[in-house]
Amino acid sequence: MNFATELKEGLGVSWGAILANKMRSILTTLGIVIGIVTVTLMGTAIEGLNAAFLKSISAIGSDVLYIQKNSWVNNEEWWKMRNRRDILLNDARQVAKQVTTAIAVAPMAEDFRTVKYKNRSASAVQTCGCSAETAMVSSLTVTAGRFLLPAEVDGARPVCVLGADLASNFFPHESPIGNKIQIGGNSYEIVGVLGKIGSFLGLVNFDNRVMIPITRYLTDLTRWPNVTITVKVRDLKQVDDSVEEIRGIMRKIRRLPPVAPDDFAINQQDALVKTFNKLGGTIALVGLFITGLSLFVGGIGIMNIMFVSVAERTKEIGLRKALGAKRRTILLQFLTEAAVICLLGGFLGLAVAYPLSLGIAHYLPTSMSLSIVGIAIAVSLVTGVVSGFFPAYRAARMSPVEALRNE
Repeated sequence: MNFATELKEGLGVSWGAILANKMRSILTTLGIVIGIVTVTLMGTAIEGLNAAFLKSISAIGSDVLYIQKNSWVNNEEWWKMRNRRDILLNDARQVAKQVTTAIAVAPMAEDFRTVKYKNRSASAVQTCGCSAETAMVSSLTVTAGRFLLPAEVDGARPVCVLGADLASNFFPHESPIGNKIQIGGNSYEIVGVLGKIGSFLGLVNFDNRVMIPITRYLTDLTRWPNVTITVKVRDLKQVDDSVEEIRGIMRKIRRLPPVAPDDFAINQQDALVKTFNKLGGTIALVGLFITGLSLFVGGIGIMNIMFVSVAERTKEIGLRKALGAKRRTILLQFLTEAAVICLLGGFLGLAVAYPLSLGIAHYLPTSMSLSIVGIAIAVSLVTGVVSGFFPAYRAARMSPVEALRNE
């Protein structure tokens, strides 16, 4: 008898045993169902979190450097960074004059303010002071009107550009161009509307913003002109060279002695990606532990039931061996039974997890992918084989004489 025939026969016998003990089989699969639901939802959540992060981080730009007072990855004591000198608008102008590895340099400062138009009001609007170069550095598009002009920035003109969501909320049935909004008691004429950008992990909505000349921002809206200098690198391959060049320029501008540490930070997308990957790895390890625990409990249940099944069918095993069944045939029969039970649990787990994953999709941009389904089925199959091996081995090693004597 070849392997295919033995497998087919084992499947038939296993299916008959499962149907003969329906309630026991259903209860046995519960542990596997819970484990597979955990595997599937954990994989779906991690996949969705990664997709949401990568989509959000794209707004920052891999070829853009952010010169700031604080580091995004806090490797120093927070109080040391808090006591650093502010970065000023003049620092940005000096960087723009001296840097050679960049195509655009744009100073930016931001805060969250209440914005009003007639009897309408929007709170916590991201209010950005920027320059004409900000559109190039941040890859912004304008769907109506235009972006800020250099003359408007140099002359601190009271003009602004609205984000897509803010414009649609304030002007649902009319063009916003030429109208005026109020920010902090000051009036600004709308000259443009930005295209859709999106949000950063659902925390910051880049479309709920208003952009004004940074010279006007520093005059009207703040007494503490801490500026972020954004630099768009000429070539992505030159990012590291650009970082070193900018570090040298900033140290010279801020008159730092050779032995003094930097009193500024040069942030970039890679730092956030590395930090997120570490966090994602930790989450995955915790999820793996929880999943492994669920599957371990389910596997122990399968093993116990298979030992009971072997004990109940001792005479059957003895009779089959007396008629010439080989050890591998008996081993394969019980392994197949354990694997079939676990596969049934796996498919039931997927049936439960699928509608739950649709619920997750409302918050994270993902769905139950084929790779996750494949992993879930493979995990359930491996769990069945591992859990059923010892009972199957015990059955295969039985002496036919002793088995037939069993009462």
